[in-house]
Amino acid sequence: MNSAKIALITGGSRGLGKDMAVRLAQKGMDVIITYHSNLMAAREVVSTIENIGQKAKAFQLDTSDIKMFDGFIEKLSSYLSEEYGKPHFDFLINNAGTGIYQPFLKTTEAQFDEMMNIHLKGVYFLTQKSVPLLNDGGRIINISSGLTRFTFPNSSAYAAAKGGIEVFTKYLAKELGHRKITANTVAPGAVATDFGGGENKNNEVKIKAISNFTALGRVGETEDIGGVVAFLCSPEANWINGQRIEVSGGLML
Repeated sequence: MNSAKIALITGGSRGLGKDMAVRLAQKGMDVIITYHSNLMAAREVVSTIENIGQKAKAFQLDTSDIKMFDGFIEKLSSYLSEEYGKPHFDFLINNAGTGIYQPFLKTTEAQFDEMMNIHLKGVYFLTQKSVPLLNDGGRIINISSGLTRFTFPNSSAYAAAKGGIEVFTKYLAKELGHRKITANTVAPGAVATDFGGGENKNNEVKIKAISNFTALGRVGETEDIGGVVAFLCSPEANWINGQRIEVSGGLML
């Protein structure tokens, strides 16, 4: 019987989620990821983790579609029971998300709803349905954004949803404390990924501006973030609870 700790990462097939998955595996944890549509990328992550020597599994899930959650939890529970003998896991990392860059005055109701469904409502109810499967002493890590502390134009709907996540995380820490489950938020700054159309990777004007505003003088990379999430899943982090940890290289200090 495998005694490894088990992490579930939503949106684990690319970008930040992929790096988190690999870092957790490197620390001896088994990993389950969800992916939205890119099955090939998800399989690559599973293969990478298996090559490290840990178990891995990928499930398709649209984290904005709450109607999918019961079926997903059923599949997750069955997989855990078959693979580990019990339907429980240790770490829930709510990472999946997309972004829009749209001025407040032009943001449509559909765009607003998309951001809320993915980044707040979906996280809220997926967490609610996952908690019964979380082991006592488990961890919940919600991925937020530096944009809840500082502002860049055209991110109001996205940042408002992430602000909601930070408040929600404090309530999780309080209400799940009796089970010794901690809940924290990791807030990356600008990271060079494909997120939001790859703005922080391809827009040279924006990259230069961000670098100038960052104490360490550059845009973040995916490998700057995953290790912090892995740390929060380690025994050394068991007294960190209800916190927002910004990982931005000192952006907009």
